[in-house]
Amino acid sequence: MSTLPSENSIEDACSRSFWMPGNYQPTVKRTEYAFQACNDIVACFQERARVERQYAQQLSEWSNKWKPVVDSSPLYGSLLKAWQCFLSSADRLASLHASICRSLVSEDGDRVRTWQKDTFHKKLFGGFKESQDIEMGFTRAQKPWAKRLKKLDKARRAYHKVSRKEQAAREREEHSQGNPDVAIDKQKKIQEERELAQQEAEKVRARYEKVLEEVNRYAPRYMEEMESIFDQSQDEERKRIVFLKQAFLSIHKHLDITNNESVRAVYNELHNTLMAIDEHEDLRWWKNTYGPGMPTDWPHFQEWMAEKKTKKGKKEVEKKGTTERSVMIGGVRVRALYDYVGQETDELSFKAGEEFLKIEDEDDQGWCRGMKDGGCEGLYPANYVEVV
Repeated sequence: MSTLPSENSIEDACSRSFWMPGNYQPTVKRTEYAFQACNDIVACFQERARVERQYAQQLSEWSNKWKPVVDSSPLYGSLLKAWQCFLSSADRLASLHASICRSLVSEDGDRVRTWQKDTFHKKLFGGFKESQDIEMGFTRAQKPWAKRLKKLDKARRAYHKVSRKEQAAREREEHSQGNPDVAIDKQKKIQEERELAQQEAEKVRARYEKVLEEVNRYAPRYMEEMESIFDQSQDEERKRIVFLKQAFLSIHKHLDITNNESVRAVYNELHNTLMAIDEHEDLRWWKNTYGPGMPTDWPHFQEWMAEKKTKKGKKEVEKKGTTERSVMIGGVRVRALYDYVGQETDELSFKAGEEFLKIEDEDDQGWCRGMKDGGCEGLYPANYVEVV
């Protein structure tokens, strides 16, 4: 159930009013509060920058820890690439969060510090020039008003005092009337005291009303001067609010990775790599690398042939001629369809998508000889590549 505000609560509200003497102090202290807020903002987001740096370090440590485990894992094909992509994405995100850390400290923090230095000018003996100017303006505007209020309060207290005196005289008169114990002379004297108290009350009331009228006549001028100083303070505060808004927006821009193109690219690439997991291709690769699709030399009848006795020099010439006939002049450019890891020292290893030269045609067992751009040569399964 709601209740009407008491007289004391109304008086308390009036005593806290901006228009009462000295109550402009909260407005003056806004300058000091804003200066301290700048210190707190810088400290706050420097700590957030440390969080970003630590997160970047943890991402890098996590990626470096698991890279050798993933690279040597039994997974293969597109499934292995997907797992590796998580680690490479972490490396790229670590770089991004490290850049966020640098932006928060060197860009946002320095910007606030520079603005703070240019905006707030400290006095030699404490305080700020801006707040001192505002306080002096309020003091000059309130000085004549405070004098009038003091005079008014004195007149009010005098009127209330004489009113209490008149009330007491009236009560004594009412008590004496009709009381046989009070003599006529005594009643007459009490009546005269009441009349004198009434006259004095009227006189003091007139003086009180006159002082009040003077105060009310001065009030518009007082309000105009106070509002002028207050508007100056508001303008300074408006500039502070506008700047800090822009500073917060800049911090938000650096922290909001949801709109960062680099982050989108990282997660888009990761998503595409995961979607590219193809069980059919992976199983086909395993079949051709370790299963029935591997090239092999099935047993067949081999005719015995007597060794021909030839001179050493002639044998080397014939061997060289045979080699020259099997080597392809210039080679053919091919592209690997699957990853292949050489099992022997004379075999060539490569990754899916890698290009190199085929320098010898496929033999009876399904092997070709290739050469990489660096000059490395070796044998490889013919069905693992396609001509470019």
